[in-house]
Amino acid sequence: MLLEVNDIHVYYGKVAALHGVTLEVSEGEIVALIGANGAGKTTTLKTISGLRPLARGRVRFQGEDISKVPAHKRVALGIGQAPEGRGIFPGMTVQENLLMGAYGRKGDVSGDLAQVYEIFPRLAERKSQYGGTMSGGEQQMLTIGRALMTNPKVLLLDEPSMGLAPMLVAQIFDIVKEINERGTTVLLVEQNAHQALQLAHRAYVLETGAVVKSAPASDLLHDPEVRAAYLGGDLGVA
Repeated sequence: MLLEVNDIHVYYGKVAALHGVTLEVSEGEIVALIGANGAGKTTTLKTISGLRPLARGRVRFQGEDISKVPAHKRVALGIGQAPEGRGIFPGMTVQENLLMGAYGRKGDVSGDLAQVYEIFPRLAERKSQYGGTMSGGEQQMLTIGRALMTNPKVLLLDEPSMGLAPMLVAQIFDIVKEINERGTTVLLVEQNAHQALQLAHRAYVLETGAVVKSAPASDLLHDPEVRAAYLGGDLGVA
């Protein structure tokens, strides 16, 4: 198993954000986390990447317990994250932003940079443009590209479609599929449950900091409770 999250409990002050979340991600999968705002999806990703401390439970990566490993060392192990809100460096160029993703890596990263430009031709066209002058869709591409420059074994994607026009949303999901087909495992947090379940192999449903359902994504796409809560009760509604 590539990634194992076992019975994790996380607090913000005295408030429990996660209580007993358990999930698994196998190598080569796309796994989706869906749920309402405040369900604990982003906190789960931050805990996996080391940005939130555990009160209880453990995180294992490639069979090793990394629960107390600091965030920057988790990146070096192969856990990359494209955060919600993008978090690009607006005063740096596209290429400078991408190279920040490779900060701390040793050796030549030109091959990885070329691969990112192959996946995102728009970034190649704008590699000398400042990140802050790009459109929302371009900034999202840059955020994912920067995460890929860490050379991740698993890519944590937090709300990649947020704030994007429908046409761009479809493009971003096509890119996520391509990244997975090129060999990167993906753990996806996404409010657009319909798109996420169409893309993912398996999925977990989070409610108030706990997993309430887990199944193959195609099963959840047709689950009456999931449809009523997250799909508008209609398979054609995203």
